[in-house]
Amino acid sequence: MALTERGVQIRIRIFGVLFVLAFLTIAGRAYYLQVVQAPELQKRADQQRQQVVKLAPQRGSIYDRNGDPLAVSLAAESLFADPALIKDPKNVAQQLKKILKVSEKELTRLLTAKKRFVWLQRKLDPEVAKQIHALNIDGLQFVTERKRYYPQASTAAHVLGFTGLDPRGLEGLELEYDRQLQGESGRLVSLRDARGRGLSSADQLVQGGVAGHNLFLTLDRSLQYVAEKELARVVRETGAAGGTVVMLEPASGRVLAMASQPDYNPNLAGQYPAAKRRNRAVCDMYEPGSTFKPFLMAGVLEEGLVRPGQKIYCENGRYSVGGKTIRDHVKFKQLTLKEVLKFSSNIGSAKLGKALEREKFYSYIRDFGFGEQSGLDLPGEVSGILRSPSNWFEIDLAAISFGQGLSVTSIQMASAFAAIANGGLLMEPYLVERVTDADGRQIQKRLPQVRRRVISEKTAQQVKEMMVSVIEPGGTGTRAAVPGYQIAGKTGTAQKVDTVTGGYSPDKRVSSFVGFVPVENPALVLSVTVDEPQGKAYGGLVAAPVFARIAAQTLSHLDILPRGEVVALTEEQLAEEPLPDLAALLPDTETSEGLRMPNFSGMSYRQVLQTMEKKNLNLKLSGSGQVVKQYPAPGRVIPYGKQAWIRFGA
Repeated sequence: MALTERGVQIRIRIFGVLFVLAFLTIAGRAYYLQVVQAPELQKRADQQRQQVVKLAPQRGSIYDRNGDPLAVSLAAESLFADPALIKDPKNVAQQLKKILKVSEKELTRLLTAKKRFVWLQRKLDPEVAKQIHALNIDGLQFVTERKRYYPQASTAAHVLGFTGLDPRGLEGLELEYDRQLQGESGRLVSLRDARGRGLSSADQLVQGGVAGHNLFLTLDRSLQYVAEKELARVVRETGAAGGTVVMLEPASGRVLAMASQPDYNPNLAGQYPAAKRRNRAVCDMYEPGSTFKPFLMAGVLEEGLVRPGQKIYCENGRYSVGGKTIRDHVKFKQLTLKEVLKFSSNIGSAKLGKALEREKFYSYIRDFGFGEQSGLDLPGEVSGILRSPSNWFEIDLAAISFGQGLSVTSIQMASAFAAIANGGLLMEPYLVERVTDADGRQIQKRLPQVRRRVISEKTAQQVKEMMVSVIEPGGTGTRAAVPGYQIAGKTGTAQKVDTVTGGYSPDKRVSSFVGFVPVENPALVLSVTVDEPQGKAYGGLVAAPVFARIAAQTLSHLDILPRGEVVALTEEQLAEEPLPDLAALLPDTETSEGLRMPNFSGMSYRQVLQTMEKKNLNLKLSGSGQVVKQYPAPGRVIPYGKQAWIRFGA
């Protein structure tokens, strides 16, 4: 039956509506794909037609407090290959194996891979890259990456740590501040076809990354060098297993130097065992021995249990406690509080510990920072071992009174002594002073932070005066003396625990000396520990002289003049007066006229340091590059009381 005119019109309208809907649907879909989804689709397309290889990011630099570089990122060439363009893989492998020090089998495997991109070796040494460039082999190409480099080699290695190939921080500050130091990676981009085959390996596009932030430390490169040099010397001379030096600025908690032995070169970190890379100052525990006695004195005085001049009977050298016998090295009778510390009487200390009692003594020990981390911005710090006083027997209280039966770290000891030097305030030690971005804008600045008040200023002053007597004639620390300066300190010689028997070893000791100088206005606290020295292991014989040598050179570097008449010399006298032999610290450089300044002109920083070590010179160094100026002039006598210095420049 024929359709009516009205029926036709209805059909036309229906098809018209359907057509419009279809058109709108297609248009909407096109809009969605081309506008809304365009960024995502473009990204997918790029991924399909581009091969992207991440490059190592440029880490920020690390500088000492004077702006001298300790860790930098240098440009280094990385070698990659396009196997499709290698005509004779076996021959190429033979040419590269000696240069790259990689087996021919491994190189052949890489060069015959069914890929258009393979890494052969990254961050090449310049000489190696030069040799490969000279071969001019098709299919071998280079891209510039960033390689971590430590210009001072082993100096401050345990503090700085090192990085991996990524380069991610693996130890030290490199690990602790990895997020700030790590920049954004650059990318190596090349085109490929639908089957993933490279379209061209000749034209690679390197998209730049973003450099990481820079760290400025509290460390002083010159003081760090002095600390490491003197520590290495005593470890070598005594045949010790290792040692540590920690130098703090007591008023702020800034770490000026932190050294550990054995040491290592972070540029070649993989070639050293983990034991040599360990920062002993924060992760090794030891029983402090007599260096712990000043904290006992502080507690006794703060509580008012004993007056400074009060006599303590020391039992003629033998004292029974809890079924054990405590002995002194001399048969002392009556000793004042000051003399107990000066002569390091264990019996006198045990009696004072009993007077203070467990809970109070434990409270002061904790307040001085023992049994907890110091807060230093380094990874791996341990808390030491301090048992609850409820677990102390009578002999434990006595032993802890003279520094046995608990374990501490070098950074804890330095911080605790700094609290006494600082009038009773315990500061939080720190290494990073400020953080800047790649353009030098300051991102973060660290300010000194007081953890708590431990003792009153009066008590701190009394303990200081007691500790001064340790260095005076008759004390156990006379070898720590530096002429012209008043020093407060304490020696320690502690037995080590035998891990096999669980008791104390009959022949293994830790020798230590901790002190600060000058007493009237302490500029530095210095902790020296020597682990298992051979022969006479007394702290006064082994560690105290190290303190003296480091302190003498540090005070000179910091322009802190000695007290007494030498400070008041006229300019004429200063010019004529030769530098004296400070307790034989500078024996090889003195002539009949005094110490003469060598000619350092044009030398590098490393050459200057080597000359200083060879000549036993104390010089203030600044700048970087090569020597451009020095005082005094070459061949001139170094005036006593004045700072001899060297300035580096480009």
